[in-house]
Amino acid sequence: MRVREPSPRDSLTHAVATFLAFAALGACGGTPAPRPPAAPADGSARAQPAQSRPAPSPGLTREGARGASREAAGSAVDTLRPTRRLVALGPPGVPATAFPAPDRPVAGITTDTWSDESTRDKAREAQRVMSLLHVREGMRVADIGAGSGYYTLRLSRRVGPGGTVLAQDIMPEYLEKLAGRVKREGLDNVRLGLGDAHDPRLPPSSIDLAILVHMYHEVAQPYGLLYNLLPALRSGARVGVVDLDRKTSRHGTPKLLLRCEFRAAGYRHVSTHDLAKGSGYLAVFEPVQASGERPLPHSIQACAA
Repeated sequence: MRVREPSPRDSLTHAVATFLAFAALGACGGTPAPRPPAAPADGSARAQPAQSRPAPSPGLTREGARGASREAAGSAVDTLRPTRRLVALGPPGVPATAFPAPDRPVAGITTDTWSDESTRDKAREAQRVMSLLHVREGMRVADIGAGSGYYTLRLSRRVGPGGTVLAQDIMPEYLEKLAGRVKREGLDNVRLGLGDAHDPRLPPSSIDLAILVHMYHEVAQPYGLLYNLLPALRSGARVGVVDLDRKTSRHGTPKLLLRCEFRAAGYRHVSTHDLAKGSGYLAVFEPVQASGERPLPHSIQACAA
């Protein structure tokens, strides 16, 4: 069979086709799309890239929200680092599974703010709470469940430049907002910390006082939270809880139930003070001094609501 010699017309057609192919390649970014990696020779599945999880939606409990936002929390930590106000979290404590579940409803997290700040200031809520807790210059205070930072800002001014406020929360988006507020206010004595719902993850022997304001009823694992808070308390440290005296399902904590849960986790009730109308009460606790009085996690029994 005779093979036809390519004509000048054939060469021109080939050149035009080649030119158009390279032009199309340039329009698509200049390089061909990469081929997917070949499967491993042993036939095992290749790991897929991690997908970012959505931020937790309002209404989650503090345990559920923390678990749902583990990857988002890491992102929030990276966001906060440039402020130089995020302290290294303490070592992990006892896992949540070691403690009994509370025998009462757990309210969902619905907002980072309890009431508006002007109303609370008119009632002098923060001033009275800080006075009853003897907050003074130079103290190291942990604001657990800091939210929008209502107490964080006021504690910062009270403890002064020689003191420190550890603003802790489990919700990354709350900490992101609070980081901006702290920066705008120029509060150099505030440190931000990301913890777990059952563990505040604070450095050992780091605080003189911890406060939990209008959030205790949202904690899905109160026994774990209180138990894992103990190592962070310095000698003579106390814990103050502000809440409403009503059922946890209605975003409050009955006084007797609160005392029972603290006692079960290794604390002693010191005092309870009624605040201005609508502000609830302040309950003060301290850890039992004798280590033999402190229960082991598996021996804790849930308090009846």
